[in-house]
Amino acid sequence: MAEGLMKRFYGMGTYVQSAGVKNDLEIDGFSVAVCEELGVELSRHRSRSFDEMERMGEVLSSFDVVVALSPLSRDLAEELTRGFHTELEYWPIGDPSAKGETRAAKLEAYREARDQIIAQIKSHWGEPEE
Repeated sequence: MAEGLMKRFYGMGTYVQSAGVKNDLEIDGFSVAVCEELGVELSRHRSRSFDEMERMGEVLSSFDVVVALSPLSRDLAEELTRGFHTELEYWPIGDPSAKGETRAAKLEAYREARDQIIAQIKSHWGEPEE
């Protein structure tokens, strides 16, 4: 969600690449649905792991900022960026996949996570130009 929202808000002027601890290949359908509500298209997005990024030639040391959204990704990013001049930020966004039993409750949990990400993005990079 964070990569799609960043691209929607700030365009291609800022290079953004999302990665995680593992690559789930397909993006969660609830993430797709709640981002689609804001005009952010995620259905073609593919999740990558840090290892996969390295194999593709993306070196974490070349990024200005790495943002971790979970404790596990924070710990791994901290280990991978140790010794680099890369800023590491941790935004503790709750895992929406672990919340809600009904479709409506799950969508609400994903909206909450999406809105937390949006608040963090705007706090760090300012209001996007429409």
